[in-house]
Amino acid sequence: MNHFAYKSGSLHAEDVDLAVLAREVGTPFYCYSSATLERHYRAFAAAVPKDSLIAFSVKANGNLGVLRTLARLGAGADVVSGGELRKALAAGITAERIVFSGVGKTKAEMALGLEAGIHQFNVESEPELDALNVIALAKGLVAPVTLRINPDVDAKTHAKITTGTAESKFGIPISRAREAYAAAARLDGIRIVGIDVHIGSQITELAPFEAAFARIVELAKVLRADGHDIARLDLGGGLGVSYRTDNTPPPDPSAYGAMVERATRGLGARLIFEPGRLIAANAGVLVAQVLYVKQGETKAFAILDAGMNDLLRPALYEAHHEIVSVAEPMPGHARARYDVVGPVCESTDVFAQGREMAALKAGDLVAFLTAGAYGAVMSSAYNARPPAPEVLVKGERWSVVRPRIGYDALIATDRIPDWLA
Repeated sequence: MNHFAYKSGSLHAEDVDLAVLAREVGTPFYCYSSATLERHYRAFAAAVPKDSLIAFSVKANGNLGVLRTLARLGAGADVVSGGELRKALAAGITAERIVFSGVGKTKAEMALGLEAGIHQFNVESEPELDALNVIALAKGLVAPVTLRINPDVDAKTHAKITTGTAESKFGIPISRAREAYAAAARLDGIRIVGIDVHIGSQITELAPFEAAFARIVELAKVLRADGHDIARLDLGGGLGVSYRTDNTPPPDPSAYGAMVERATRGLGARLIFEPGRLIAANAGVLVAQVLYVKQGETKAFAILDAGMNDLLRPALYEAHHEIVSVAEPMPGHARARYDVVGPVCESTDVFAQGREMAALKAGDLVAFLTAGAYGAVMSSAYNARPPAPEVLVKGERWSVVRPRIGYDALIATDRIPDWLA
């Protein structure tokens, strides 16, 4: 469920008319619904054990307004960079509710996490473990650590967002887990606190989760028998959302929570979850304007003012987003098929091919649904196009939570060397 619906002939975010926002903010722009963020967080929190840490995946949506909304509900943060750690702290998420993931943490990022006093580091390789130990000892601190174990389970999702198979760059193979934990136990700057696992994103079946969690639970028992303090299981994120209206919906959080309870029953470990897409995706839309409707040899193109620099997922993952008119189509409104494309000078700047929708004309507004995750965070200024701004709504109120960068500011990020001055 989300809080985007037609009212008085126009698509609204809660009680805010997106057509009005388009006039005030300009297009393209992202719009997020506070009510949807809050509902999705509460639904997930109600489905998992009450003492769990729900660490929102900042890479899905790192806007400070979004993070602050979730922080007020008790959310922690899963971060994968020093920048995301700083964002989480700036949004009011306390350090003891932050977990630091990622395969390429720098020494500076490790130091930042240690000094902040984060909940744990999810370490993804033996060399990273050694580097973290050196930094911790130099600071007279001890790093709380889980090792990310790769269970070699196929998440049955898109190849570019699968992370748990044997040859993934992520994590330590389960075949080396006991050896890696034994090495960690010998390091004075490291304190083992548990196990981490994450097998991918946009997973639409429970079976891959259940298979991975079963392997991790058995590993936890083995590691405890080896003398390690396995007090936490970080089960990652990855539960998918509906991007299409014609597909079978993914399992809901209650079914996921019941599966987790079965898989971990009797283990006595505190659970950590890292949902991102599940909470943020349906809480956001991208609104764009039709620039031209162009007739090709055999098909029509709807050319928008939003491009792949604003929403990269279709170009990167062949991802599907429902695209709807902001003005509610009336009964009997003509329909047509379009290749929906952007203005970026790339053949991959295509959002949809042969998409049937309400007939469009220049000046019409359209909204990309389920765009609240992996949308604005992946945007760029390619083609010297300032990325779309972000707006957060709450009831009848709205606020620009990331302004559009002006052209002067965009150009000012470059420097001309003195020999060309």
